[in-house]
Amino acid sequence: MIALPLPGALSLPDVRGEHRALQVTWHERTGVFVVSVWRGGACVASAHLAPAAAAELIGSLADGLAQRAARA
Repeated sequence: MIALPLPGALSLPDVRGEHRALQVTWHERTGVFVVSVWRGGACVASAHLAPAAAAELIGSLADGLAQRAARA
């Protein structure tokens, strides 16, 4: 399986440090987004999401950020 980084994607560092990060890749052949957790350069967990589930995740994150901003 070939994993392609998303255009402009970032490896997002975990605030807890210890070389932890979150990464999102698009797998063209299987048509899924993979959200993976990295620690010390090794993938330690992943979730494979259909595009609709990825869209739901993005919507939930956007809603949560908007609610937080409204309270601030």
